[in-house]
Amino acid sequence: MSELSRPDRLQIMLNPEEVRVLDDWRFANRMPSRAAAVRELLKRGLAADGIDLETAGRQSTSFGVLDELPARRAANRQIHGGPPSDGDGG
Repeated sequence: MSELSRPDRLQIMLNPEEVRVLDDWRFANRMPSRAAAVRELLKRGLAADGIDLETAGRQSTSFGVLDELPARRAANRQIHGGPPSDGDGG
């Protein structure tokens, strides 16, 4: 997602201690703004729970060892008339 593409606004209320801790973390990690710090903490929290924002919602066929893997599988099916062999990785 582009840094400039943020059509949704999320407003949260924090108590003074939460703001202090957020600002301390922000400055220690050289974050440019509170919003950037909150986004980074959100990203880290979700990652700790097994959710990657970069890949959330993508289908499993989008992931392969090589970028061209799905295209290569389709080509192998056309050439060989079935799914490629798992024996030699090719």
